[in-house]
Amino acid sequence: MLDRKLWRIETRTWGKILAVLVLIMSAFWLVRLNHSRFSPDTKFTTITGETFTLKALQSKPVLITFWATSCGICLKEIPDLVELYQQFHPQGLEIIAIAMAYDPPNRVVALTRERNLPYPVVLDLASEYVKAFGPIWGTPTSILIDKKGAISNRKIGTFELTDMQSRIQQLLEG
Repeated sequence: MLDRKLWRIETRTWGKILAVLVLIMSAFWLVRLNHSRFSPDTKFTTITGETFTLKALQSKPVLITFWATSCGICLKEIPDLVELYQQFHPQGLEIIAIAMAYDPPNRVVALTRERNLPYPVVLDLASEYVKAFGPIWGTPTSILIDKKGAISNRKIGTFELTDMQSRIQQLLEG
């Protein structure tokens, strides 16, 4: 009989501890989400040696895509990114492709040249961009940033081209 009472007390105690942990984790993620509404002031160096900061691109919408040469979905998405760049770059859109840390640099450079990518490609050798824009759960991940530097959309997986065109058009007009 005493053992059952102790078990119930222990179960209730663990339940309370679990509830407190869930509340703490929820608060942490809410703070993280609110903090990550604005893009980090990041310095980029492209595979061609060009350097620029995200802050220097403020007043323009920016589409950042995290990708890998080993990601089949990422490769299928490249024509849509090229189309977006050709359609909206003359109006101010910038696209930055960030290759994941596990992606061999020689493959990234070769694919960039092979596909003749018109937008800057950056290597994330130390995962500094993944940390800055994180969490990045998988590839492709697209992050759309408005003219004020606020993250207006984050998409894990393939984006719908017409939806992205509409979002970019709204940012260009706004």
